[in-house]
Amino acid sequence: MRFTSEQRLDDGVLEREFTLGEIPGILWTPASASAPVPLILISPPPLGLRKMYPRLAGRARYYAAQYGFAAATIELPGSGDRPRWPAAEQAQADLRRAMEAGEPIGDEIIDALVLPLVEKSVPEWQATLDALLSLPETGGPVGYEGGVISIGVRLAVVEPRISAAGLFAGSFVPRSTFEEARQVTIPLQVLLQWDDEGNDRQAALDLFDAFGSKEKTLHANMGGHTGVPRFELDAGARFFARHLK
Repeated sequence: MRFTSEQRLDDGVLEREFTLGEIPGILWTPASASAPVPLILISPPPLGLRKMYPRLAGRARYYAAQYGFAAATIELPGSGDRPRWPAAEQAQADLRRAMEAGEPIGDEIIDALVLPLVEKSVPEWQATLDALLSLPETGGPVGYEGGVISIGVRLAVVEPRISAAGLFAGSFVPRSTFEEARQVTIPLQVLLQWDDEGNDRQAALDLFDAFGSKEKTLHANMGGHTGVPRFELDAGARFFARHLK
């Protein structure tokens, strides 16, 4: 891991950009921390870190300044300044065509869109976690929250260092993810926007039902994809405070 920039923000948070091989990312830590602190991995939607920076930084800075957590994000494969991914772009084009034609979104399109992203991004998140936990300021426990829910499900299954996860329902879910969800046992908090135009609400509810966790909570709010109420930020932070401290 190589840090490429550093700035101390006005809320007492240290923000550092880094690269891990070809993967760019950002780490936020409480500047006043005197001992290793818990870490939250914030996985963005595949829209590019620059585009998503205000939302990601807002969550990370809140966690760091108000709760003393470190938070980190990385650029997903094929997003932002990373090399284009022709297969993913073709899957996105097929999805747009089906939606514009008013056709049902079939399993073949969903699998092509989501599964390769999961297969590539999960090992990258694990490598990033290796690097982050080697730093003196981040010592775990580790939480995860993120946009592509299938990535979070896979990480919750294969990565024992993740102690709790906040998942955002709002992306297409392959059938295989429902099977993986039954293997998830860590505490979960799932956020669902009830009127999300691009989300299959019933699929989100079925996925929540499939999770094997003994502790799982569903937060459902009226509104579209970008209408998440402000109070959910504090609800997520308090969820992590219960399980990471």
